[in-house]
Amino acid sequence: MSTPTAPSRDQIVAAASALAAALPVPSELIAGTPGPAASIGVALPSAPGTAVLATVGGEPGAAVTGDVAVVVAGDLVEALRESPLGQLDVAAAVQPALDAAAAALGAAAAPANELSVDLALDTLLDRPGVQVVPLLAAEGGTVATALLAVAEVAAPEPVVPTFDEQMAAAAAAAAIPQQQSAAPAAPRPLSEPDRRHGLELLRDVEMEVTVELGRTRMTVRELLSLSPGAVVELDRAAGSPADLLVNGTLIARGEVVVVDEDFGIRITEIVGPHAGADAAAGGAA
Repeated sequence: MSTPTAPSRDQIVAAASALAAALPVPSELIAGTPGPAASIGVALPSAPGTAVLATVGGEPGAAVTGDVAVVVAGDLVEALRESPLGQLDVAAAVQPALDAAAAALGAAAAPANELSVDLALDTLLDRPGVQVVPLLAAEGGTVATALLAVAEVAAPEPVVPTFDEQMAAAAAAAAIPQQQSAAPAAPRPLSEPDRRHGLELLRDVEMEVTVELGRTRMTVRELLSLSPGAVVELDRAAGSPADLLVNGTLIARGEVVVVDEDFGIRITEIVGPHAGADAAAGGAA
């Protein structure tokens, strides 16, 4: 059985670059030169605030296994905890960056945990082959530091059964009688009275109805830049109908109207497999 080996320098740089690109900071970061544990003194931010660590490679088929962590400066921690959206969890905000680093290494990251800087360094710097990568701002200065204590997973050697094992398996398969599975009985169709009774039971069930004007996707960096007066562009043109959703399922579209100083929606289209039946029922009424 072969011994796990350390990832190449190019793999370490690629993982650190992916982490830097996804880290929620105002400016673009650049991955510096990887170094051993002894380089930690010059690789840390001048005022480290906290560390976030995640285990990688726990799933079958992962190319590497180990831990990936990032030490972030104190001003970034304060920005996350005093963002326009309220106090953000640092580990949750940094999780996408650790996911990106793990993906670059051919693995997935487990949920991250926030640690003190000292505890993170004590945990990782004693690992054999640990790599320390400063993450630098374009204008200069270390904003964060990536620590990668990972090793490539050795491919398992194929197990070839012996001749006796192959013969025993063939004999066991031949001894199993061929069984014909009976086709499952078709369910009895509901009669019309039964169906009406079932629908009557649901008439008074309350359901959540939501009107949606549109959606968009934003990075954590974009969310942190929001302030009063900012405009968020949605994925729908002005004048387009709004969606009517029941328990999260789209069933209709319509125009937004004002009813006695409250917003409402005038249905213009029924959406779904029963749209034709609903439209015919409305015309008959």
